[in-house]
Amino acid sequence: MPPARAGEAPPGPDTEAPRRGTAVPVDDPPRPDRIRRPADAIRFAASCVLLAAVMLLVSFAQQTTHGLQTDIAEGTAHAPRLLLSLATLASSFGVLAVPVAFAVERVVRKDGKRVAIALLAAVIAFLLTIGLDDLVVPSAPGGVLDSLIWGGTETAPVHTDIAPVIAFVSAVGMAGRARWQAATWTMIGLAALTGLTASYASVAALAATYLLGRAIGHGTLYAVGTPNPRPPGTAVVAALERLGFRPERAAYLDPADGDTEEPRRYGVALAPDEDEDAARVPARRGEWNLEVRVLDRDQQTAGVLYRVWRLLRLRGATTGRALRSLRRSLEQESLMAYAVDAAGARTPRLAGTSEVGTEAALLAYEHVPGRRLGDVPDEEVTDGLLTDVWRQFRRMQAGRLAHRRLEGHAVLVGDDGRAYVTDLRSGEVAVGDLALRLDLAQLLTTLALRAGPERAVATAAAVLGEEALAAAVPLLQRVALSRATRAALRQDRGLLTRIREQIVRLKPETEAAPVRLERFQPRTIFSIVALSFAAYIVIPQVASLDIAHLVSTATWWWVAVALGAATLTYLAAAFMLMGFVPERLPLGRTVLVQVAASFVKLVAPAAVGGVAINTRYLQRSGVRPGPAVASVGASQLVGMVTHILLLILFGFLTGSTNKATQDLAPSRTIVIAVFVLALVAGLTLTVPKVRRVVSSRMRSMFSGVVPRLVDVLQSPRKLATGMGGTLLLTVAFVLCLDASIRAFGGSLHWTSVVVVFLTANALGSAAPTPGGLGAVEGALTLALTISGLAAETATSAVLLYRLLTLWLPVLPGWAAFAYLQRKQAI
Repeated sequence: MPPARAGEAPPGPDTEAPRRGTAVPVDDPPRPDRIRRPADAIRFAASCVLLAAVMLLVSFAQQTTHGLQTDIAEGTAHAPRLLLSLATLASSFGVLAVPVAFAVERVVRKDGKRVAIALLAAVIAFLLTIGLDDLVVPSAPGGVLDSLIWGGTETAPVHTDIAPVIAFVSAVGMAGRARWQAATWTMIGLAALTGLTASYASVAALAATYLLGRAIGHGTLYAVGTPNPRPPGTAVVAALERLGFRPERAAYLDPADGDTEEPRRYGVALAPDEDEDAARVPARRGEWNLEVRVLDRDQQTAGVLYRVWRLLRLRGATTGRALRSLRRSLEQESLMAYAVDAAGARTPRLAGTSEVGTEAALLAYEHVPGRRLGDVPDEEVTDGLLTDVWRQFRRMQAGRLAHRRLEGHAVLVGDDGRAYVTDLRSGEVAVGDLALRLDLAQLLTTLALRAGPERAVATAAAVLGEEALAAAVPLLQRVALSRATRAALRQDRGLLTRIREQIVRLKPETEAAPVRLERFQPRTIFSIVALSFAAYIVIPQVASLDIAHLVSTATWWWVAVALGAATLTYLAAAFMLMGFVPERLPLGRTVLVQVAASFVKLVAPAAVGGVAINTRYLQRSGVRPGPAVASVGASQLVGMVTHILLLILFGFLTGSTNKATQDLAPSRTIVIAVFVLALVAGLTLTVPKVRRVVSSRMRSMFSGVVPRLVDVLQSPRKLATGMGGTLLLTVAFVLCLDASIRAFGGSLHWTSVVVVFLTANALGSAAPTPGGLGAVEGALTLALTISGLAAETATSAVLLYRLLTLWLPVLPGWAAFAYLQRKQAI
């Protein structure tokens, strides 16, 4: 009998027994009675978030909800009364009758546990809605809850009649039963319409009722656990028989190590047909004819949060869909299997597909005896095997097919020594160049982890060519690789660098600049949160200021002094850079680079933007990449040491010369705080992972710095220029801050101003926000207030100081940045 068509739904009940008289033995592991599905937790959380959003939206848009309610009332007033009466009658009967009928049908099919859980969810929803309607809202002061959600209307807070039904429907599960779903939701919709026409519930109340019912249904299902919906191995065998196969025995196959999202797999041995030679059927018990992959509906949401995160974080065309239905997953893998075979790449042949009841589907592949690449011993990973892998990959690339999961378990090494491409669940057809290059970067890394970068690159170049490998260099980034591969790279952090080096040796002119794949980095989220927190603190202070009064009372010649000091900082920064570069740099262009760096501050943390643009400038000026990084690192290191020494020196001077700033002096409290911080830092560095991260960051930042400093020390003129620029930079910023304070009538001892600046600048450099936003303003305002300035004067001075040093240079910085780019100076 020929196999059924791919994807054809099986007839009969959910788990039809085999039609042959003798049951097929299936070696299946014990199945848990109940499971907690990630999908239920996700839907519960999503319903709660949307419910909160409805409450917040309606509280801000009460007039809109009133208008919408009025429009609906006027519209239904013109509807035929007979039609509304029929809808009311049908909903009153059907809203309970349809779910009850479905529950009876499930009980008859021996699915009573699911019905019991759904009834529990309905009871919880009923009690909660009664409590909201009769207890919480009337007792709220002035009808707070009613006003928050429903704009103070005279409607019921929640629809008591349909909330339990929605909770029941959400918990009982009607996936794959389209007629029952249509009938149930039609009745619920009619009941909602009845509530609107009778002014029993508003639109907002119905939205909240729906979301509350969904939250209770899925929350109950996740808390209690749903009866295991996954069909057993016997149901899988029965589905194979309906496809025309004759299973003789079957056994569950263990999943690949580290792949928690892999579908269930069964090995199946087939009995020979009556007219088939028995010798053609495997005689040994360890051999199979088919390998069956079972797609369980509840597993379709496994890892969905991670996939959504990747989809949001990475740029377009780098990831597939975050969430697919069971039918979509079945069709995608089937299409990919046929497409890979048509492209000429070696892969197990897809023999048939079928649904297994309503909760699963299967794909039956011809079994290829062998081992996954990750399980093959190192001595058997020969150059011939690697070359064969690259040949199969080349055929997929020629067919515009992206695998997206080319890890060790995606390559099968057959007993005949040939490579097969497997695990096609995430693949896509007709993809763009970026997806193909990402596949190449992934496979390069996978094979390099097994055979080393030299052999991986050499065998790839022999098959794909040097040009193809060069296209993968910009994509050899951790973020472009799969989660399992990134975890493996933690054991060999320099592997990607060595792969790039091997490719560059083959093709020296390769451009190694990485392609930007990320829409944003995790620190961007931290920056947004920090900026929001800073705005929460700073905006009320700014709002309380009388800007017109401040402008009219400001001493403008002090403002001019502050502006001149701010301008002087760019000359000082240029001297600081030039002093630590043995090569000769033009003063004018170097100053212009520092002006351009003020524009970069708005898109990068203060300690990062300047380093990046100065390093790029040195490279464009003819300094090799290594010495360029070392020169910038040397200037940063000297600046950091100078900053710390000045802070300690002026801290003691401040405490001994100015009573108004005793809180800033190195008192016993500060000494204790320093010791506590040192102790915490020391304990943190005892953690090996933290120690490795810190040491690698320090090495990458200051590698080659010492030889560069030795070169500078040999030239007294260079040393004087660098140290002079470092000190001049601090003096200019202090002068700008002091002039800003005096512009609004304030006055502090100059040592106090130095301490305030050094403290705020250190916080700004450490903060991951662009330009130190939030951290600098908060630290400056607090320190100036502690030093004795009035809060209004301190806030005004800080705003002027930041205007002159951060915001005002943005437009000139942008112009300088564009000019330098046109001149190819950065």
